[in-house]
Amino acid sequence: MGRMEYLAMKTDQATADLITSDFNELKIAAKKLMNDATRLGGLGFGTSFLKWVASFAAIYLLILDRTNWRTNMLTSLLIPYIFLSLPSVLFHFLRGEVGKWIAFIAVVLRLFLPRHFPDWLEMPGSLILLLVVAPNFFAHTLKDSWIGVVICLIIGCYLLQEHIRASGGFRNSFTQTHGISNTLGIILLLVYPVWSLVLHIF
Repeated sequence: MGRMEYLAMKTDQATADLITSDFNELKIAAKKLMNDATRLGGLGFGTSFLKWVASFAAIYLLILDRTNWRTNMLTSLLIPYIFLSLPSVLFHFLRGEVGKWIAFIAVVLRLFLPRHFPDWLEMPGSLILLLVVAPNFFAHTLKDSWIGVVICLIIGCYLLQEHIRASGGFRNSFTQTHGISNTLGIILLLVYPVWSLVLHIF
């Protein structure tokens, strides 16, 4: 009986050692993956590249919404998403004199020539105004922090679940007219914040 207990304890100890060894190997593999990911990010294939992808995906969805998508979703959330994910080069360019002139022309047209101000310019005009007038806290501190990334993730998740619900299910979101492009565009919104949060956590 004592020998059986001894063998059982030895087996349990061997199993525990094996599990510990597996966890250690997983930790090493995760660290290697994160090191490789960081190097790729430094080469321009990481976070900065995904920022460009996410921004263009959001702009693409905004154009779709103004043209032939015409959804009931709260697509105005794409404006803060673009604001928070816009690459620094474009952000500072549009926040400077160029953006101020564009915003000035948009406001003048909206005030004095409302009939000549097309509906599809409402959202881009709002984006330019937001870029130009946003306080430095939002323009720099919030935009480049993990809070901004979390806000982007929440917006992406909300738009995806609303799109799937409006399409009548995940499968239908790929089979309807323009379904694949719309769904892929929304999925691309999630890639940048998820990647950024993973890098931040590790």
